[in-house]
Amino acid sequence: MRANVQHVADGTYLVHGSNTNWVILTDGDAVTLVDTGYPGDRQLLLDSLAAVGSSPEAVAAVLITHAHNDHLGSAEYLRRVYGTPVLLHEAEVPHARRDFLHQVTVGTVLRNGWRPGVLPWAAHVIRSGGTAHLPVASPAPFPAAGPLDLPGRPVPVHTPGHTDGHCAYHLPGAGVVISGDALVSGHPTSRIEGPQLLPDMFHHERARTVASLDVLAELDGDVLLPGHGPVHHGPVREAARLAGERAR
Repeated sequence: MRANVQHVADGTYLVHGSNTNWVILTDGDAVTLVDTGYPGDRQLLLDSLAAVGSSPEAVAAVLITHAHNDHLGSAEYLRRVYGTPVLLHEAEVPHARRDFLHQVTVGTVLRNGWRPGVLPWAAHVIRSGGTAHLPVASPAPFPAAGPLDLPGRPVPVHTPGHTDGHCAYHLPGAGVVISGDALVSGHPTSRIEGPQLLPDMFHHERARTVASLDVLAELDGDVLLPGHGPVHHGPVREAARLAGERAR
């Protein structure tokens, strides 16, 4: 499998891994990496950096939308091997350390095994290291409010519900919103295409996840880069509104 790297805006790339996306933001020789895919996606991750003319040594920081293994997969590897800072919302820092785990349980997956796509998805999770114990040894909260002093100048936007500290990242100058799992455009366990929430079993607090769509609807942008599914073009506020209607 080859890394599927899509240039979506100036200095902004969406990468489709195995069922999960990550984003590369470039500025000269330096890059910001938003999420890292599954542990089993590591070679795809390294290949995607090479595809945009970069390398793991050039990653100024890893920003994590939330600390599920399909987004956190290579964060500790980059921190340990290359000294890359791993930054998250303060509420997500203990989750990344694995002081606790807000993630769908095996029992819940089995109870939903009759639903279309769930069992093939679960098999992929196991193959890709999605059930491994992968704490980040020294995750750090964002140093200050507002735009981060990193390539792309991403602005963290707290969108809790999927996990307590879930964050989207807004790129106002590029009109881009990196939504993680707060708003997606597809998933192997969903039969819906286009803007939507993940199925209910994946959210720590579904009501807060739905409420966070109103936060996303306030962000200016016409390119949505979700944690799962293809890039979505069109006003982000309309994508959030549609997902809210489908959820409610």
